[in-house]
Amino acid sequence: MDRAYLSSLFLGILAVVFVAVPVFAQDGMAIAPEVCLECHDDVVSPVAYGASVHGQNACTSCHTEVTSLDSHMSGEVMPEEPKCVRCHKTETSEHYASVHQLHEVSCADCHDDIHTHTYWKNDKTKVVAKCTGCHDDHVDYLDSIHGQAVMAGNQDSAACHDCHGLHKIEPLDDPESHENREFHTKVCLKCHSDKDMMARNSVFNVAVSTYMNSYHGKNFRLGYPDKVAGCSDCHTSHNVLPSDDPKSSVNPANLVGTCAQCHPKTTEQFTKFHSHGDMTDRENYPVMYWTYVSMTGLLIGTFAVFWIHTLLWMVRGFVENRQKLAAQHSGQEDHQISEPHKQYVRFKPRHIFLHLTVIVSFLGLTLTGLPLKFSDQHWAQSMMDFFGGTYYSGLIHRGCAVLTFYYFIAALILSFDFLFIRKDIKGIWLQRLFGPDSLCPNFRDVRDVVGMVRWFLFLGPKPTFERWTYWEKFDFLAVFWGMFAIGGSGLMLWFPEFFGYLMPGWMFNVATIIHSDEALLATGFIFTVHFYNTHGRPEKFPMDFVIFNGQIAKEEMIEERGDQWRRYEEEGLTDDYVCKKVSGPVYDFCFKAFGYIALFTGIACLILMVFAFMGGSGH
Repeated sequence: MDRAYLSSLFLGILAVVFVAVPVFAQDGMAIAPEVCLECHDDVVSPVAYGASVHGQNACTSCHTEVTSLDSHMSGEVMPEEPKCVRCHKTETSEHYASVHQLHEVSCADCHDDIHTHTYWKNDKTKVVAKCTGCHDDHVDYLDSIHGQAVMAGNQDSAACHDCHGLHKIEPLDDPESHENREFHTKVCLKCHSDKDMMARNSVFNVAVSTYMNSYHGKNFRLGYPDKVAGCSDCHTSHNVLPSDDPKSSVNPANLVGTCAQCHPKTTEQFTKFHSHGDMTDRENYPVMYWTYVSMTGLLIGTFAVFWIHTLLWMVRGFVENRQKLAAQHSGQEDHQISEPHKQYVRFKPRHIFLHLTVIVSFLGLTLTGLPLKFSDQHWAQSMMDFFGGTYYSGLIHRGCAVLTFYYFIAALILSFDFLFIRKDIKGIWLQRLFGPDSLCPNFRDVRDVVGMVRWFLFLGPKPTFERWTYWEKFDFLAVFWGMFAIGGSGLMLWFPEFFGYLMPGWMFNVATIIHSDEALLATGFIFTVHFYNTHGRPEKFPMDFVIFNGQIAKEEMIEERGDQWRRYEEEGLTDDYVCKKVSGPVYDFCFKAFGYIALFTGIACLILMVFAFMGGSGH
């Protein structure tokens, strides 16, 4: 066969191919594809092109400039680089804002096989091969657990585009930028939050939930990933390996170096922290589990006892209030008190100042701690933004913690002064400790509790009290318990590197559980039980102002603390406690305003907590 015959046969076959595919080119096309191939058969293989994804398009579908064969043959009109946007609008718009476009990487730089390009059929190995052709500095991905799984045909494993996308590839030049810090965790969560995917691949399926329950994860969820460690900070971005691999960044032998990226003074003890410890997993994390169970039991037990106490008091107090009103209406009051509104000193200025310190520090700790505790709530995000982010919220939180340590030390000093120095208190320190002016519980408190319960149940009269009631003593002692529980765990979390020298890292897991649950106990107790005992009961509603001006009316003192009044009368001390002058209107207005702001702030926090526990809208 001569060359002329072969050429005629080839063009005939090509013509049949093109005619057989009715959508190969539009009717009235400028130039038939077989004409183009007469000259360009060294560039385009008819068979390969016909089998490609573009095989049903004519040449001039992409090379639109060529509308006249004569103009093209004369060199007057030459084809430009094809404009993919004519068909691939979505892909082009994504590419337009990508890092590839910024570095002048065009469509053809990746799709250089444009005439033979076949559909990838979601074959991730093709994407990896294409990306590593340029990004050869990331070939360690191929040795990673992700890369090995992809190359073995596992479609669940992460390939380049699963993290970076195919066309909309975001720039990640600044490693400290918000976008960069968010990216290195967000892309991991996409797959690792899919429990079904993790289960079928035998992958630790609580990685996301345990991360989100950690301080790091809470910051990420609140929108501040740049302040904490993300997934890639510990596991690296590309060379992700199982922990039993000696080259893994999370291998026990390498953990000191990994943690030292953020905690420069990391010790081997420090690395025993359970990064993904699950406090509900008794088998693998028994210490965390039993700490969680113990704290949960403490919360349930405390709230059960005191909420029942409060509910019974609420009902009984309402009934008594109605009975008093009826007695006053009929003129049947039990007794008449001379000068009922005469004011007596209950608290001195130092006590008032300490209480103000407690209010400021407690509300500050609550307002900055609640967003972390309930980081999955939309309101938590708003609260954290109000404080300027987790960094400034943390500064406020620690500042309020310093105030807490201040009033704790002040309470110790006042207690020492009460037991050993003051001259107006009778007896030696032991007598003072269990005497009527002491905040230490004694046997009288047992009788008062029994008497109060009998009164709740309409089985006896309401008991009269001494200087301190049993619920006030409980509040005072809670400061000491809370200081060791909340304060101690808070110091550990504040200075992890220092305490990492002294104790194993899993103690930080324990400290986190204690700090969080004890804070929940404190806030829940203060905003429900304490608020009712102090301000909500009928005889005090809407606010007991005594802690702000230190004054109590004679009638109120006799009614509430009759035993204290009788003791003062027997000892001839009543005149010593008469107020020299009552607080002025400006003072009262300012402190009442402060008191109401604090009260309603606490109630608002309580509503948010209830909303969160009732399954309110979260992220």
